Amino acid sequence: MKQKVLNAYDWFLITGVIASNIIYTVLSGNVDIIGSVAGIAGVLCVVLVAKGSIWNYLFGLVNVSMYAYISYKASLYGDAALNALYYVPMQFIGWWQWRKRGAAVSEAEAEGKGVQVKARRFNWTQRAVLAAGCAAAVIAGGFILRHFGDPQPFKDSTTTVLSIVAQALMALAFMEQWALWIITNVVSVVMWVICVMRGEAHAAVMVIMWSFYLLNSINGLRVWLKLSR
Repeated sequence: MKQKVLNAYDWFLITGVIASNIIYTVLSGNVDIIGSVAGIAGVLCVVLVAKGSIWNYLFGLVNVSMYAYISYKASLYGDAALNALYYVPMQFIGWWQWRKRGAAVSEAEAEGKGVQVKARRFNWTQRAVLAAGCAAAVIAGGFILRHFGDPQPFKDSTTTVLSIVAQALMALAFMEQWALWIITNVVSVVMWVICVMRGEAHAAVMVIMWSFYLLNSINGLRVWLKLSR
């Protein structure tokens, strides 16, 4: 059955991030076009991910390309490499995987089968292995990034490692991606708040973006618990 793509909460997130960027621009007197476009495209992407819509990958490509540049300027090399070398190609891989799992891209395809991807989930043993593997990778990544002078090595490692795993789980349509996205979003908000205090360019709009990501990831977990049953 065809399903409505966006609901009132989704529109709240979309209009909220746009309004927040406008308010920031007015109050700061700083027109941050790159940061604002990246943030708005990112929220559109994650809202569509939460709905199981394949069109998230179009907005995701815009977001990750710009975010790679912003992260590099802020010396967050883990996030910069993650977005440029991993997220960009994963947008194309994810599109292909979601098509295989039944996500529709047109009204004609949606007729009679809905528009959402067919989601799935791990068992508890698989989740324990996932958690242990992520923890070990985060610790190792933190030491590596500290060696290369990253100003926030373990936070940067957390967002980098968990995002890599979550993006892969997203492409494969696993519900557990959302637990990782929630942790990633919380750490990212903290990381960019610190960048605001250091006076980094684009940092304030990144705080706005990641805050809306966090709100969406909580809703995404709720929706995908239903999709993966």
